[in-house]
Amino acid sequence: MSNPFVQIVEPLDATQPLKKFFNLSKLEDVRYGRLPFSIRVLLEAAIRNCDEFLVKKQDVENILNWKVVQHKNVEVPFKPARVILQDFTGVPAVVDFAAMRDAVKKLGGDPEKINPICPADLVIDHSIQVDFNRRSDSLQKNQDLEFERNKERFEFLKWGSQAFKNMRIIPPGSGIIHQVNLEYLARVVMDQDGYYYPDSVVGTDSHTTMVDGLGVLGWGVGGIEAEAVMLGQPISMVLPEVVGYKLLGNPQPLVTSTDIVLTITKHLRQVGVVGKFVEFFGPGVAQLSIADRATIANMCPEYGATAAYFPVDDISIGYLVQTGRDKEKVLCTKKYLEAVGMLRDFKNSSQDPDFTQVVELDLHTVVPCCSGPKRPQDKVAVSDMKKDFETCLGAKQGFKGFQIAPDRHNSIVKFNFEGCDFELSHGSVVIAAITSCTNTSNPSVMLGAGLLAKKAVEAGLTVKPYIKTSLSPGSGVVTYYLRESGVMSYLSQLGFDVVGYGCMTCIGNSGPLPDSVVEAILQGDLVAVGVLSGNRNFEGRVHPNTRANYLASPPLVIAYAIAGTVRIDFEKEPLGINASGKKIFLKDIWPTRNEIQAVERQFVIPGMFKEVYQKIETVNESWNALDAPSDKLYTWNPKSTYIKSPPFFDGLTLALQKPKTIEDAYVLLNFGDSVTTDHISPAGNIARNSPAARYLTSRGLTPREFNSYGSRRGNDAVMARGTFANIRLVNKFIDKQGPQTVHFPSGETLDVFDAAERYKQAGHPLIVLAGKEYGAGSSRDWAAKGPFLLGVKAVLAESYERIHRSNLVGMGVIPLQYLPGEDARTLGLSGRERYTIIIPENLKPQMNIEIKLDTGKTFHAIMRFDTDVELTYFHNGGILNYMIRKMAS
Repeated sequence: MSNPFVQIVEPLDATQPLKKFFNLSKLEDVRYGRLPFSIRVLLEAAIRNCDEFLVKKQDVENILNWKVVQHKNVEVPFKPARVILQDFTGVPAVVDFAAMRDAVKKLGGDPEKINPICPADLVIDHSIQVDFNRRSDSLQKNQDLEFERNKERFEFLKWGSQAFKNMRIIPPGSGIIHQVNLEYLARVVMDQDGYYYPDSVVGTDSHTTMVDGLGVLGWGVGGIEAEAVMLGQPISMVLPEVVGYKLLGNPQPLVTSTDIVLTITKHLRQVGVVGKFVEFFGPGVAQLSIADRATIANMCPEYGATAAYFPVDDISIGYLVQTGRDKEKVLCTKKYLEAVGMLRDFKNSSQDPDFTQVVELDLHTVVPCCSGPKRPQDKVAVSDMKKDFETCLGAKQGFKGFQIAPDRHNSIVKFNFEGCDFELSHGSVVIAAITSCTNTSNPSVMLGAGLLAKKAVEAGLTVKPYIKTSLSPGSGVVTYYLRESGVMSYLSQLGFDVVGYGCMTCIGNSGPLPDSVVEAILQGDLVAVGVLSGNRNFEGRVHPNTRANYLASPPLVIAYAIAGTVRIDFEKEPLGINASGKKIFLKDIWPTRNEIQAVERQFVIPGMFKEVYQKIETVNESWNALDAPSDKLYTWNPKSTYIKSPPFFDGLTLALQKPKTIEDAYVLLNFGDSVTTDHISPAGNIARNSPAARYLTSRGLTPREFNSYGSRRGNDAVMARGTFANIRLVNKFIDKQGPQTVHFPSGETLDVFDAAERYKQAGHPLIVLAGKEYGAGSSRDWAAKGPFLLGVKAVLAESYERIHRSNLVGMGVIPLQYLPGEDARTLGLSGRERYTIIIPENLKPQMNIEIKLDTGKTFHAIMRFDTDVELTYFHNGGILNYMIRKMAS
């Protein structure tokens, strides 16, 4: 069927008659001019894809009526222009595609129909670890070890890039996915198939939102949902509310973009923006560079929104030029955006659209700050850090407490490192990492860190040698301008050598601490500290031995590394005393904004970006030398512990099975609030006493060869055993932290996997109980796949983070939500009951269903299938089963 909106298609100009676009300004509808800019992107995508099959004319009308229908749970489809993946989520996606090809073939279909339809870029950035640091060859040694550990995974990904069309692999050593997207992959306006249209993207990493800072609407989705998008299925979403975030004023001279985003994160967590878009506006936006905006957009998952959108303005256009994009394409980009009314002037209030709600922040009120010790939203002013940490020491165990006895607050443990004696105490910094695309994408904070390092070295300050320092830039451009500006050598003198181009410490790939440091921490039961310029600091994520972890700007990371502790008041206490006996305070070495901007103007230039990115796909010789099979169907190796055909499609038929009532389910785990996907499916170290370790040992591997859970996501046998394996897991059935639970039929306390296996062997279904914000954090699909393989049929929670709920839906696990005002406490649920969940024949989105307990009690919960499409996935046993049946038939 032809597009019913074809009458508003016209050429961009007379010189390009074959390049057309949907001129939304020709809608002649007053509603368009009042729509938030983020909603205009959804509208254009709906019009462009309107075929009355996947996208209907009514969908377009609903989006135009956004102001009226935004509160009514109206479902709309969205087909993004692109998909991006990183290797931790990309490997399982390619594994699924390979297995889906096998399944389609078994059902009599054409296996090559399983192939990405839209462009998909996979950036390998999650595999490299900080095994070596503080040496000039750290980068090469870490990269060599990365290939040694991950050769099999990389060969598999290279096979995928050859077997599937429209899939491009950015090799390891190139940078971090979101920074590469911002600096290179993002188009802002697509020029494809004879049409111009807004660039948009979904990614299998929750921080995909970073590119919103450039005006490209994007957000993270689960790997399962991304796979469906790649196969041509639109995302089914409830038309979101849009919170307008008005920025006013100018930041103070000492404030960084990191301080701004940590302030916004705390603010928006308090406002409550889960499931909503946030769109920034106001004259304060014009004071922020694209790098500043990208930093703010990057941490969107930490404040819980779906997207954090900065509409395109002239500063965005200037950034495209600065980063070496083709000038002719940039000119067309601007002309297109002007033509459709999507080029923003933040100083012109007449352009301000309607919003669901408006909140404000005066940038002048932001002060230097950190966040921690266990959550990104727990902002602490730098001036309060010492007092706040000391309060946390004695506070009850929780997000802001470690429950250390008062008589142990000043405990000191002496230890020897490389022949010298040192002391550790509560608050001692043992990891200091300049890491993550959140901050390394921003020249102002990176050059600020470099200038601070220069002044620190010149003042005679040093960093204690046992502190694990590292610098892992998000792209080669960072190293280029740090070197050219002359600050790289000073960073190295303080221990901040480049250790790799990847996520590294931010995702828990922090590598080992020195044995003597670990022994001292354990001996004194010390609350040791990691300070990192990352975006997440959940318990157990950064390193098993750092119980407190603080997010901070790169200059502050260096400052705390020099101080060696977070128990310092920078205003009153010196960073250190130099060889001359002079006290050096932080204010003595902190660079001014004018200093930073002068260096940035001189050294961050388009030629750098062009030089780095023109060779990005070919520069890695180790990648080029990999030999990958060329078959369209993958030949599975039964001996592999990295790549294994998953059991998700075993026994799949074309006929649908009716969903059945879940009868007499046991509760596998009983959680409180803020259980993250790191708790559910950790990405870091595989503990030597874990079920996953026992499995790998049985396959002949030594602990040195275990690698990480994230690297093993192509093997379901490892990942099922790694589900709920986080060492900081807090389960109400157990009186201590750890990955264990009670097997109720026997009364035994077992590892979670072992308990689930016993339930499965006896034919008992399982559920999980949880509090608020269940599934916060990363977008990892294994946080849904893992519970599915353990036999979890449903989760009952007070609320869900958006991506994780979608992932549960994608795997056919039922997300249940307590009715408003109810929770486990008000209902008197202990978790020791058995639950029968009644599944009616005629299901509807967000319907109330009945739950019966073996105690005789009955209550109701909301079944969080939010759209008809999600119900279709559930009837198919999940989204991938649906796609296989669709392709096979």
